[in-house]
Amino acid sequence: MYTHGDVRTIASPRSRGLFRALATAALAALVGLIGIQAAKAADMVVYKTPTCGCCDKWIEHMEQAGFTVDARDLQNLNPIKAQLGIAGKLQSCHTATVGGYVVEGHVPADVVQRLLDEQPAIHGIAVPGMPMGSPGMEGPYTERYNVLAIGRDGRVEIYERR
Repeated sequence: MYTHGDVRTIASPRSRGLFRALATAALAALVGLIGIQAAKAADMVVYKTPTCGCCDKWIEHMEQAGFTVDARDLQNLNPIKAQLGIAGKLQSCHTATVGGYVVEGHVPADVVQRLLDEQPAIHGIAVPGMPMGSPGMEGPYTERYNVLAIGRDGRVEIYERR
């Protein structure tokens, strides 16, 4: 029995059940929204140095393509590159992880999306160095470059030509 001023109400078992069902549904919806936001909070983690402007431009490129990015500034990227298995000849100025893959350097967003859509059995993809005209390295001219597939065994082959 509930009392509100001079009015007394007796909640029936049916109305209490309805209230519980609505409360449970509302809680489930809230948890679902929080879960979705948590999943979207870090589609991609990017390791970069704090002063690299082209890394910031590449992150903007990825965000404009719909990725959510957690940028982590490090003074020395060598330990993370070693931990993630990026050989010296494949290295660039930043390293990212997304969907269980490693993405090294100025890889275009559409190629990263292709990687995620196709889910090949590889370790990741890389654009070694910093080719002019690649995302984040826009300038007065565009160089041709390759996006390389890094095999789980360390072998490298061309994934896409740009």
